[in-house]
Parts: sequence; C-alpha cells; structure tokens
Amino acid sequence: MNKSISQMHESDRPREKLLRKGAQALSDIELLAVLLGKGTVGMDVMTLAGNLARLIDEKGLKVTAEDLSQFEGVGDAKATLILAAIEFARRRIKPEGAKIETPADLLPHVRHYADRKQEHFLCATINGANELLNIRVVSIGLVDRSPVHPREVFADAVADRACAVMLAHNHPTGPLHPSDADIETTQRLRAAGDIMGIAVLDHLIFNRTDYFSFLEEGKAF
Repeated sequence: MNKSISQMHESDRPREKLLRKGAQALSDIELLAVLLGKGTVGMDVMTLAGNLARLIDEKGLKVTAEDLSQFEGVGDAKATLILAAIEFARRRIKPEGAKIETPADLLPHVRHYADRKQEHFLCATINGANELLNIRVVSIGLVDRSPVHPREVFADAVADRACAVMLAHNHPTGPLHPSDADIETTQRLRAAGDIMGIAVLDHLIFNRTDYFSFLEEGKAF
C-alpha cells in the first residue's frame, strides 16, 4: 500500500524526490501524483494517483478526459494536463508507428512495469506493418501469477484492428524461466489467435534487467 503524502518524509515526497533524484527515480504513481499536485478532502493524492494508474493501465493510449474525470478531484484541468503529458511523451519518446521487429523492441515500452509488486499481464497490439498500436494491462495477479483469458486479450486487439499481438508479463520475484502455467497460457492464447486471425508473435517475461522470449527460446512457438 502506498503511503499518504503526510506519512512521507518531506524529502521522499514525489515533487521533492523528483528534484533530488530525477524523474526516472519515481514510480508511475509518484509521477502521476506530481501531475495531480494534490488530492481531495477525502482522498490523498497518492491514493488518487493509484486509482488513475490502474485506469490508464487498462485503457492505454485510448484513455480519455471522460475516463479520468469520473474520479472525484479530477476535473477538466487535471484531466487535460494528464492527457497532454501522455501525448507529449508518446510523440517524443514512443512515437506512433514504433516498429516491433524483434522481441527486444517491445522492452522499452513495458519495462516500467518491472517495478510493480504484482504480476501484470500485458498485451501489445500491432498492425500489418509491425507498428505498435497500443499496450494495455489485461490482468493483474498475485506476486507469482496473473490469470488471463483469451477474451480479455483479443477484445482490444479486435477493437484496434490489430493483425498481431505480443504478450508480456513482469516477474516481481524469482527466475524469468516460464512456469508450466505460463507455457499453457501461451499455447492457449496462440490457438485462440489462430482462430481469430490475429497472430501471437511472442510472449516476454521480464524484470528490471533481463527478459525471456518464448519465440527466441522455442517455447510454445
């Protein structure tokens, strides 16, 4: 659970931490807290930022002002600030049409999930030119597993008119080698993709420093 701002030492609060250590030292929730500035009377800014982070995980680049403003304390000003920050970063750092030609090409776009305490199962949708369309969190699980169903993976892929997807999930603890459940899930999703005409190109397991590629290692592919 995230500490409230009042529980933090002043030097560890998001804004002060950013000035002291740089933006790269902040978690996703801390970065959102800096953008929000403050919470509401009934909700600390860190709690509000955590709620928004989960929503943005689910929506990816298709998050809207209406999505954000459903939360108390997020009006037009804060919603537009967050959307502007996302769009600016997308244009400068993750431009539309980023090519995914090798498994490692996806890593810069998902590596920030490596610090999450729970396993996050991600789906990256890709068009016919191998260009990245969107990345969404499909499922959040326990520390060592994240249950996922084909309908959750392919619903957004269909909406994006994707030709293919790449799967990925972080390993908060333990080795990167896939479990039997990881292999079974990958095989099941590949089979579902074949039926739908949406190729599953790879499944990455990653942490902060390394990754495992099902495709490169010949597992389930």
